[in-house]
Amino acid sequence: MLTYQFSDKVAFITGASSGIGRETALQFAAAKANVVVSDINEKDGLAVVEEIKKNGGEAIFVQTNVADYEQVKSAIEQTLATYGRLDFGINNAGIGGPFTRISDYQLADYQQVMKINVDGVFYCMQWQLQQMLKQESGGVIINTSSIAGLRGLKNSSVYSASKHAVLGLTKSAALEYASKNIRINAICPVFTRTPLFDQMFALDPSYEERLKNNIPMKRYGQPIDIVKTILWLCSDDASFVTGQAYALDGGMTAG
Repeated sequence: MLTYQFSDKVAFITGASSGIGRETALQFAAAKANVVVSDINEKDGLAVVEEIKKNGGEAIFVQTNVADYEQVKSAIEQTLATYGRLDFGINNAGIGGPFTRISDYQLADYQQVMKINVDGVFYCMQWQLQQMLKQESGGVIINTSSIAGLRGLKNSSVYSASKHAVLGLTKSAALEYASKNIRINAICPVFTRTPLFDQMFALDPSYEERLKNNIPMKRYGQPIDIVKTILWLCSDDASFVTGQAYALDGGMTAG
């Protein structure tokens, strides 16, 4: 159990039905925040809300396709209608796209990756910022990038480009709102053990082992490894931190 306390604060989390997003929602709830579980997956999103409430927390589910501007707007409006404020925007929803070379990449796949990973973050930030500017307390935004936002990634060029774009949005917005009591940072995880991750390597366990050997710590991240940094960045302990991209990668980008 982490020790942060966010009583009466409101956290809006996209991609919150599984993996890092799910763990983020559970940990914010444990820290006494009111949690908005936002995801396109209604069944699993509602299950997260049920788990939070079973443990004495407060949460609602808002079904949202972050690639749809009007749905994002509506999700923020539902957040405000329910809780009256927005303190933390955790823009975590994203997809990986095909694992292939640029010359073989299909246009529809390119458009989908960019729509969700880049447009989705922009849409969320825009509506989150509009509300946070109205609040004397400001707010905190955390965008999920990737180690692929810090370096190239063979056969994942479009995914890498989208995550570089997330860092550009993060750093530029951080400069724009630093004087408004709004802090904006990004996290850049390495491959993290989630259901999607396990499914990806189910057909080739040997590739999973080879990939792990590229991480100096010789292990993959766990969702809680990533969430610890998210909570810290949202806390007063990080009150002088904005515009940063945190590599959570077991040392992979150090060399």
